[in-house]
Amino acid sequence: MAANPRNGRPYRRLCAMQKRLGLPCWLCGHDIDPTLDPRDPWSWTLDHAVPLSRGGRLLDPTNARSAHRRCNSARGNRLTIPQPRASRRW
Repeated sequence: MAANPRNGRPYRRLCAMQKRLGLPCWLCGHDIDPTLDPRDPWSWTLDHAVPLSRGGRLLDPTNARSAHRRCNSARGNRLTIPQPRASRRW
């Protein structure tokens, strides 16, 4: 049975490096509280701009983004972020 690459040192190093940057969530733009429990919906997670299931590379720092757990889960494996629709009534 192969080891999970997300449990390895290179992945943990990438996560630590991205988290240290202190960037806001790339999906919603709000700040991420680094002190939250990792299971909290608003906690920090590493997201991949190009999802792994779409050919993104796991350890590529240019593919790594900071995101809220909730925002990351809602996006799923889509490549684009749904934009809010403008009202047609002016």
